[in-house]
Order: sequence, then C-alpha cells, then structure tokens
Amino acid sequence: MSLSSLSVPDGLTRRPATDSDADMALLSHLYATTRADELAMTPWSDAQKELFARQQFYAQHTYYHKTWPDAAYDIVELHGEPIGRIYVDLRPGAVQLMEITLLPELRGRGLGTALIQQVIAQADRLEQPVSLFVEAHNPAQRLYARLGFHFTENHGIYQLLIRPYR
Repeated sequence: MSLSSLSVPDGLTRRPATDSDADMALLSHLYATTRADELAMTPWSDAQKELFARQQFYAQHTYYHKTWPDAAYDIVELHGEPIGRIYVDLRPGAVQLMEITLLPELRGRGLGTALIQQVIAQADRLEQPVSLFVEAHNPAQRLYARLGFHFTENHGIYQLLIRPYR
C-alpha cells in the first residue's frame, strides 16, 4: 500500500512538534483528554485535576524523549489547525506507534484511521511490523482489529498488539 493510494482526508497533515508554548499547551491538553474519564471519578477540584494531568503529561513527555530521542513526535493538523498528536518510533524489528490522540470532538471520523494507515504503509515499505500498546478497555481496540492488529501479550494494564507487514 502506498501513501498515494490511501484515503487521507483533505487537509490532514503532520508536522514535528516543537517546544513552543502553543505546542506544549496543545500536547498537554490532548494528554488530559485521555485521562478525563479516569479523573472524573476523583473528588478533586477542576484545578487539581488540571494540575495532575499537566504533571503527568510532562512526566510522560520527558520519559518519551529520554527513552526514544529519535522518534517522530508530530502534531496532527487539519486545514492548518492543530487537532492531535502522533508519535512513531522506528525501532529495530518494528515500527512502534507510541501515541495517537485526537481532540475528542474529532474522534470517530476516520482521521485516526488515515493516520494509522500512513504508519502501516511506512512499515510495509520497510518490511517491518507495526506494534503498539493499548489498555484492554480502550475502545480503539476495534479500530486496531479492523486494521489488522492482533493481541500478542499482556504487559500489566496494557496489551501489546502487532500488525504484521504485508
């Protein structure tokens, strides 16, 4: 599969994330959206939830960049407006889809599918599988299954999924 044969929505692009205030605020906000359901169950104030999510984002951000300094940390844009993040690492033996997060109001519209198909196409050209970790209860599991990923092993609360190259 080539990138030119993919059904990529018009205006969907990626660019490297920077350490600018705008990018860091977006990335922190995107991270917080992934924790919103979990934080809704706490008795914390909105300010406490925001502080916790921001601290967790910076811990994750620092860990990722120290552990995978050569990964692609990209902002996803739609018609020039930032709408998400996608992090991909070309590690020995596999293309690792580290993170993909879109703004909640844009989920379920095929944008994530198009982005993952781009990663799959890259991996196929490299003759490498795509691997990713996902929480067992994450609804994205259905998407990953449709795209050819299958369960490989448990890693605590995460499951390792692999999509072989074709």
